[in-house]
Amino acid sequence: MTSVSGKAVSFDAGDRAGPISGLFLRPASSEALLVLAHGAGAGMRHSFMETISEKLAVSRIATLRYQFPYMERGARRPDPAGVLTATVRASIAAARRLAGDLPLFAGGKSMGGRMTSLAAAQEPLPAVRGLVFFGFPLHAAGRPSADRGRHLVEVDLPMLFLQGSRDSLADLSLLTPLCGRLGDRAELFVVPGGDHSFHMPRRSGRSDQEVLDTMAAKVASWIARRASRG
Repeated sequence: MTSVSGKAVSFDAGDRAGPISGLFLRPASSEALLVLAHGAGAGMRHSFMETISEKLAVSRIATLRYQFPYMERGARRPDPAGVLTATVRASIAAARRLAGDLPLFAGGKSMGGRMTSLAAAQEPLPAVRGLVFFGFPLHAAGRPSADRGRHLVEVDLPMLFLQGSRDSLADLSLLTPLCGRLGDRAELFVVPGGDHSFHMPRRSGRSDQEVLDTMAAKVASWIARRASRG
């Protein structure tokens, strides 16, 4: 592991989750810290997680990536929701200990973002100022529904949704009105042509790296506005 990837850390997530490992990347002159959870099928070292953390660091946003317990065990099937949300809370507590002087935000890729929002809907997340979702999984592929987003009305935090227009897990005809119902709390940033992993078709004329640069800049500016409000 290089210093660019982040410093290896560990913390305890309670009896149901156990010890958790993470990667803490804090660039010089950091302005905020984003606690970043991985998606269902890949852990914190997945190329997306690695690249978006590095690009956020360029924009002076620190990140704490962490593993869910099932990924720590090398299992494929995610833990029950209660274990996942407990891990979210433990990771946020760890982030406060690691960088208590930085404004705190949380979220993640796909399932990781949704579990973070579920945790926030159940009980306030201490010190967290906003949530960032990279590809919110609103429904299963080929089964459009907004049911998985019902809990978002209970989240009393600003939310940024970054979503590809070709995302098979979030039909924009359902996600857009959902964000509308959330009012000023929600902002939807659509990546034209992007799929659930923000991969771009060749005909788009944009590379995946260019898209990730744009997304990182958007997240950094969104976080900076809220971090400065104290």
